[in-house]
Amino acid sequence: MTPLANLHIDIDVRVHTILEGHADWLCGKGCDGCCRRLAEVPQLTFAEWELLREGLAALSAERLQEIRMLAISSQQDRPLTCPMLDRSSGTCPVYHQRPVACRTYGFYVQRDKGLYCHDIELQVDEGRLPSVVWGNHDAIDQQLARLGESRSLSDWFECWMRESCTTELTHPE
Repeated sequence: MTPLANLHIDIDVRVHTILEGHADWLCGKGCDGCCRRLAEVPQLTFAEWELLREGLAALSAERLQEIRMLAISSQQDRPLTCPMLDRSSGTCPVYHQRPVACRTYGFYVQRDKGLYCHDIELQVDEGRLPSVVWGNHDAIDQQLARLGESRSLSDWFECWMRESCTTELTHPE
């Protein structure tokens, strides 16, 4: 099993445990708040990008082109909307191949960087989720760092369009 697959299993166990203990947890099907309120374009390792490309390859050529254009265009307004989000349905067409940043959001936290769901924080502050213990996202970041260099989703798309991702990783410019 790959290091990325092992990391996904660890994340899935934590998410499942949280959801079992909190039937009213906000993160779930129908919630796309984090996808519509990104502070920055997600960062992915090459392993994450390779998995994501598998999901992207299953999309129609038209939808893939739309995602590519959204990903490489510089969205100046903040917050950003994830280029992969289907805005009409609020769903992710590559959900099973989504990056670690998407898998952990709402279940792990980096308070000093503002990487946590403010809707969940509000419920905790109001006493509606009294038993929540915020997790430490630093452990996830350390595991991702062992997978290699990270690039922005936009950079990966640009690299893919030039068909040079593997070459650039092996021989940086």
